[in-house]
Amino acid sequence: MTIVVKKLEAQEEYDSVRSIRTEVFVNEQGVPPEVEFDNYDETAIHAVAYEYDKIVGTGRLIIDTATDARIGRMAVNESSRRKGVGSQILAFLENTAKSNGIRHITLHAQHYVRDFYEENGYREQGETFVEAGILHVEMSKVIS
Repeated sequence: MTIVVKKLEAQEEYDSVRSIRTEVFVNEQGVPPEVEFDNYDETAIHAVAYEYDKIVGTGRLIIDTATDARIGRMAVNESSRRKGVGSQILAFLENTAKSNGIRHITLHAQHYVRDFYEENGYREQGETFVEAGILHVEMSKVIS
């Protein structure tokens, strides 16, 4: 499987991103659409993962300050999961953050996938909490 991750640039790519996020978060996990799609979508840097000519995954980077950012809305099509797509999206977003001067990244990981983020260098910060009806934990990573 050949995966290429790049920055979202075209409207049709964003349409595919919305479709993936709807499938994963709204349909599979029951997140209300009005919670899933927010104002950050307009200003975030979105990554898209292509398998050949099809978008199979996405994630976004929100730059908060000159040195701090958040990663979120990581989603991969069911048929492409557990094949390294999420790790490639995460690495792309981290590299994008780094090239923008970011040194510290936080994210709200769904509790059941926190091991994925730990394997990628993130550490838990604090107690678990419920967000959009799903158990989460805040995680962070210093990048250099």
